[in-house]
Amino acid sequence: MSKQATNGALTRQTFLIFFSAVFLPMFLAAVDQTILATATPSIVGDLGQLHLSSWIAIGYLLATAASVPIYGWLGDRYGRRNVLNWALIIFCIGSIAGALANTMPEMIMGRVIQGLGGGGLMSLSQALIAELIPPRERAKYQGYFAAMFACASIGGPVIGGFVVTHYSWHWLFWGNIPLALIAVLRLLKLTSTQTAENRSKPIDWIGLIVFPMLCTVFLYWASVGGQSFDWFSLTSSYYVFLVMILGGIFLYNQRHHSSPFLPNKLLTNRAIYIPLTTSMLFAACMFALIFFLPIYLQLGLKTNAATSGLLLLPVTAGNIIGALCSGRIMAKTGIPKWIPVVGMSLSTIGFIALGSVSPSPVLISVLGMLCGIGFGTVMPTTQLVIQTVGGKANVGTVTALASLCRNLGAAIGTALFGVLIYSLLPHFDHNTSIETLLNGPKEPIIDAFQTSFYVAAIFAALGAINAARAPIISLGSE
Repeated sequence: MSKQATNGALTRQTFLIFFSAVFLPMFLAAVDQTILATATPSIVGDLGQLHLSSWIAIGYLLATAASVPIYGWLGDRYGRRNVLNWALIIFCIGSIAGALANTMPEMIMGRVIQGLGGGGLMSLSQALIAELIPPRERAKYQGYFAAMFACASIGGPVIGGFVVTHYSWHWLFWGNIPLALIAVLRLLKLTSTQTAENRSKPIDWIGLIVFPMLCTVFLYWASVGGQSFDWFSLTSSYYVFLVMILGGIFLYNQRHHSSPFLPNKLLTNRAIYIPLTTSMLFAACMFALIFFLPIYLQLGLKTNAATSGLLLLPVTAGNIIGALCSGRIMAKTGIPKWIPVVGMSLSTIGFIALGSVSPSPVLISVLGMLCGIGFGTVMPTTQLVIQTVGGKANVGTVTALASLCRNLGAAIGTALFGVLIYSLLPHFDHNTSIETLLNGPKEPIIDAFQTSFYVAAIFAALGAINAARAPIISLGSE
């Protein structure tokens, strides 16, 4: 298999064998980012504490973002296949904890453990792909992986809505266990990948510890500020001061450590940091849409969980179209630069329309599809560009960076849009129940969500502008 890839001649049969080994870990990582979106009202109905509901997604995404670089480091030294199996086991433990949760804090803790495992599922699978397939060949198949990611991410709410409507949200966690075990068995049959020769590289323990603390404190401050405490209160200033201290320690350590947590040489390359920034902005927009659109449909248009999940299918279809078209264009031209520029511009138009028009299920589906087409262009292009520029020696590191930025952007977007939406809801506080919102007037809810769509349009526009700043990179054949 490796020999074929090295010679640049990857047969479809070889690709399918490899795809079958990495498909399930990637699917589990992607689907569990969003599968609880349509189930959130039901979970809140059982566990209470609506104001913490955003952390069902944020906890998972934050833990995923914080653990991705660690998995990149472990995979380079001890073999990506072996480390990926351990990530699957941790993911199963988190799924069990989530299924058994009786309170919202217990639910969030289960999701955090899931995220600690999920951080390795996507990044290690993508690094395995990059090891096997050269860039120009990879472009032919990248659309399949991006389409799978889109189907899992946006199909998650569809699955979640169906299960919640007909069964119970607990099964959204129990269902992960057999799939993860099948993935472990399939990976054990895959030829073990070559590990890096240099295992004596010093570990940046300060970076490994301080970075997740910095992300957690910042996102907690951003998500509960204005609700648990006033933005300009003494409590808020404590969090800001802590963020500044942790940020200062992290930046100082990154500049002076011989092997920093985040690779400075790669991050100062315009051809890498610009696509990574685009990926972060794209993820902030896409996951905010995926997580909050079902809630918008249930609270504003009074649909049930299953229907709100089905209304996300056009977003999935659009994402697949965007991803597959991007893969074809890159394979034919070898020039990916302008693809995400066009894509994020389409998403900007879609968000502006979502914030402007009188909502109806059909219209929301059409505009969601337009946003999805735009989103679908970003992941395959940015992934290929940074892997090409970084080179084979850094493929694990740059792939981990891509996953880090994507998950961090998703966590930040979900947190900030959650704060915005809930702050715009009239008379919303910690004691507000889901039943109160479901039985109340829909006009204030629609206004709050439509305002958030305008803000998402700004993020998407910034993504398009940033992508246009990237240098032109040609994908080679090797």
